Amino acid sequence: MKSIRNLLAGTALAAGALLATGATISIATAADATTTPPPAGMHGGWHHHHGGPMHMYSKLGLSDAQRAQIKTIFQAAGPQMKTIHEQMRTNSLKLAHTQPTDANYSAVVAEVSQANATLHAQMTTQMAQVRQQIYTTVLNEGQRTELQTLEAQMEARMQQRMQQRQQGASPN
Repeated sequence: MKSIRNLLAGTALAAGALLATGATISIATAADATTTPPPAGMHGGWHHHHGGPMHMYSKLGLSDAQRAQIKTIFQAAGPQMKTIHEQMRTNSLKLAHTQPTDANYSAVVAEVSQANATLHAQMTTQMAQVRQQIYTTVLNEGQRTELQTLEAQMEARMQQRMQQRQQGASPN
């Protein structure tokens, strides 16, 4: 039971990351299409999505050229990520539409679990490749150091929230 929870949690996290990436691509595209200055609370036309990849990248003082490079990297990865997400959604719907009383329910659960595990691994690999490409080809040394600091801070906040939830306290 615990492994299914872990798989579902991982799938949910991956789907959230995919949605954040998709939103980032859409926002970057929309930012390029607009000539009006960004509204207050936005930097360079890029929204700050809590936990989204551009949320952290936008704090690094990226140049316009760096933003364009990142946008290109996300756009290149977008179709494969979208395909993976659609396959995971199809699998989830298959499971949701199968009643627990169905004689094949256990087989469907096993099939969806296995398929989503493979898709989750593909998504993780794709996201890691995007991150690596941005890290090694776009960011300068100072931005890499700052990104590491931001990632460590985000991890610490996540750990704190998890501990609060485990203790029964509500997160901030």
